[in-house]
Amino acid sequence: QVQLVESGGGLVQAGGSLRLSCTASGRTFTDYAMGWFRQAPGKQREFVARAGNNTYYSDTVKGRFTISRDNAKNTVYLQMNSLKPEDTAVYYCVVDLTFHSFTNSYAAHRLNYDYWGQGTQVTVSS
Repeated sequence: QVQLVESGGGLVQAGGSLRLSCTASGRTFTDYAMGWFRQAPGKQREFVARAGNNTYYSDTVKGRFTISRDNAKNTVYLQMNSLKPEDTAVYYCVVDLTFHSFTNSYAAHRLNYDYWGQGTQVTVSS
C-alpha cells in the first residue's frame, strides 16, 4: 500500500509559477515510478509527467513543467512555469509500481498507475 499526500496548489496569474509536491509513504520510494495527471472541469483526466527510469511529459506542458524526485524525502515535485489559464485543473499525484517505462504511450496511460493522491487544485487566472 502507498499513501500519497499532495500540496502546493493554489491561485496564480497567467505567466506565473507554482510547485506541487507529493510525499509518498508505505513502500520503498525508489522501487516505483511517480507522476502527475490532471483533470479540468468537464474534461477527461490527462497525463502530465512521469519520473521513473525515464522522464516523460505531455506535449502540452513540455518545456514549461519539470518533474523531479527527492528520494531522501520520498517526494516528487512538479515545477510549473509560464502557467496558462488552460492549465487550470485538479492535479493528481500517481504511483506506478512498475518502475520502468520505455514508451510515452505507456507513461501516459492512466490504467498503468496503481495509486492516486486526493488531488490539489491549480487555478490560473487570465
